[in-house]
Amino acid sequence: MNALRHILRRLRRDQRGVNVVEFALVAAPLVLVLLVIIDFGYRLYLEVVVEGTINKAARRATVGGVNSANIDAFVTSQLVAFSKNATIKVDKKSYYEFSGVGKPEKITQDANQNGKIDAGDCFQDDNRTGSYDSDRGKAGLGSSDDIIYYKVTVTFPRLVPLGKFLGLASTETITANTVLRNQPFGSQTTPPEVCV
Repeated sequence: MNALRHILRRLRRDQRGVNVVEFALVAAPLVLVLLVIIDFGYRLYLEVVVEGTINKAARRATVGGVNSANIDAFVTSQLVAFSKNATIKVDKKSYYEFSGVGKPEKITQDANQNGKIDAGDCFQDDNRTGSYDSDRGKAGLGSSDDIIYYKVTVTFPRLVPLGKFLGLASTETITANTVLRNQPFGSQTTPPEVCV
């Protein structure tokens, strides 16, 4: 019993190894914080790259001489360099005017004043489909003086696999968009009025 007390007293006074224990207690949270900062920094960097790429692509398209497939190929080639496993989706819609981006077609004649298209009502067919649509845009780069809405969505695997530890998804998604007007190489055609 006396020997046990002597050993316990020696262990209580012994300071060797305390630094290792303290370092272990501090290192784990520090490494986790560093990994989160690296992951967040990479995401911010990719946001800037995606935004820059979409602006370059939109500028190329608005000055003419390229088609929709060229724009998709340009965006994909610029972004795939940052992540081979990224999924890249490019959406392009053309609009007659800035105020119509993402909005339903204008009702020009509303017989019963209910704000909906009913029999006898008329609307401005901006996308020329012949039917009333909740979005005025039509797919593609449009024509002279049209407004083009570009949207790029990039889904990529996280740089640092923290998802399992922090309850986050293993992939991240970045979306960027811009709106530009095509150069006026010709006159813009006025959308027809269609009555139901």
